[in-house]
Amino acid sequence: SMEYTLFPGDRMLVDKRAYGLRLPFTRVELVSGDAVHRGDVVIFDSPTDGTRLVKRVVAVGGDHVSLENGQLTINGSPAAAPGAPLVEILGGKPVRLRLDHGGGPDLDIVVPDGQLLALGDHRGNSRDSRYFGLVPESEIYARAIAVYYRRDEGIVWRPL
Repeated sequence: SMEYTLFPGDRMLVDKRAYGLRLPFTRVELVSGDAVHRGDVVIFDSPTDGTRLVKRVVAVGGDHVSLENGQLTINGSPAAAPGAPLVEILGGKPVRLRLDHGGGPDLDIVVPDGQLLALGDHRGNSRDSRYFGLVPESEIYARAIAVYYRRDEGIVWRPL
């Protein structure tokens, strides 16, 4: 669901302290951390079945989001880079999308404060916030930093 950013077999470095330090095996926050930003690749448990998910945050509280045929508009501005419909700019970072399976369900919402819209970069093949709803910011427990191992390439360093 995150191709071209992540592929099956990738190993990545994550920062579990990025959004706050928690007491191990609990949700008790010991130290608060950074806010989650648009463009961050985050780790959280699926609200439907508890499966660990890796998705990209495309909108934060207060954002008006429209998604049509996989093309994202945030607060009235298209996220696509000019001349490159399969690249979005989120949080100042270019994100290469995969739309060969279509764009998935369309969406038009205003994200409430404290909530996040998390989508896969492979929009037509991703079970994400369009299916299970918005993700509470408090449920995010790590930020993905980089891929350090790719199955066919060996040791690599690909910042996320």
